[in-house]
Amino acid sequence: MGSLPSPPSPSPENYLSNYVVAAVFCPREASSEVTLPNSIELYYPHTNTWSHVGPIPGLMDGQVLKGFSMVSLGDSIYIIGGQICHKERVHVTDESADLLDVGIQVVPTVYRYNLKTNQFFPCAPLHVARYDFACTVCDNKIYVAGGKSTLASARGISSAEVYDPEFDTWRALPNMRVLRYKCTGVTWQGKVYIVGGFAGREDSDKTMPSLVERSSAEVYETATEKWELMAGMWQLDVPANQIVEVNGTLFSSGDCLNAWKGQIEAYDGKLWYEVDGSSNQSLSSLEHTYSKRLYLTMAPIATSLFFFAGYRLDRHVVTTLSLVHVFDTSATGHAWRTFEPVEFDGERELCSHCCVVQLS
Repeated sequence: MGSLPSPPSPSPENYLSNYVVAAVFCPREASSEVTLPNSIELYYPHTNTWSHVGPIPGLMDGQVLKGFSMVSLGDSIYIIGGQICHKERVHVTDESADLLDVGIQVVPTVYRYNLKTNQFFPCAPLHVARYDFACTVCDNKIYVAGGKSTLASARGISSAEVYDPEFDTWRALPNMRVLRYKCTGVTWQGKVYIVGGFAGREDSDKTMPSLVERSSAEVYETATEKWELMAGMWQLDVPANQIVEVNGTLFSSGDCLNAWKGQIEAYDGKLWYEVDGSSNQSLSSLEHTYSKRLYLTMAPIATSLFFFAGYRLDRHVVTTLSLVHVFDTSATGHAWRTFEPVEFDGERELCSHCCVVQLS
């Protein structure tokens, strides 16, 4: 691979120069018959610029990876599991068509990309192939739980495992108490939390899970290696879009059906509450300004939450407008700021939530 552009040298006055955000996009053209591959890209918050890395390894022409997880450890990002898909054109009307993801295979593959050397390395595969699962890092190990293991499955799985990067090995953990997919993983107070998701009991023949199970969380204590069920932690019937931790507090901005609900919410150990000053009407109104919001994801950097939003601009040539909004969780006054927008050719689809790499 060619060398990446070198970001400016870190300086004491600019803490953002110590961070890089990694994201994976799936560009596509509505008029094209060719599926474009996944594209790994890096965002430098101190310069508000993007650089292109390249496609995810191991995919054939016409294939994209969806439902995978991406986390960082040290100078590397890990791309874990997922579902290999191809795009199938579906005619909505006589004059318009849309692209539908059609699953080909659920994979256990794991790749590590080192930002400093600009190299990919294959890692030990998951014991259980899965997609739409929860993933988080705790004590320099990667924990995965839940998801779906087959394309035809209507229910999630309860299996969990942990990756030790020192030995490049996955170890099976005790199963969770509930079957879950599209659940959210986060590390909080030294424990692994698997929150919400479309969930159900293994001994139940119900096709629709109950609110009690969907709003619960499972907490893994690494010292005892046991799961504990925590009722009502999410308190919604719809799975969270993301939950991230900043300075000991958990934050969320929406669910998987509505990634931005107009404000940021924080968790106090019992309830979710609206964070003072977090309402952002400009972010909410952008959907009315532009024809379509393509994605919204957030990344915690120091005391701030970075929101990455993409909007489709219909011109002579379709372009994507990329906007970055920043909320400072430690600010007492005006906490929001927005970087200058960046335009990209074509329509950019975000394939997984981004992750933050803190450069050493």
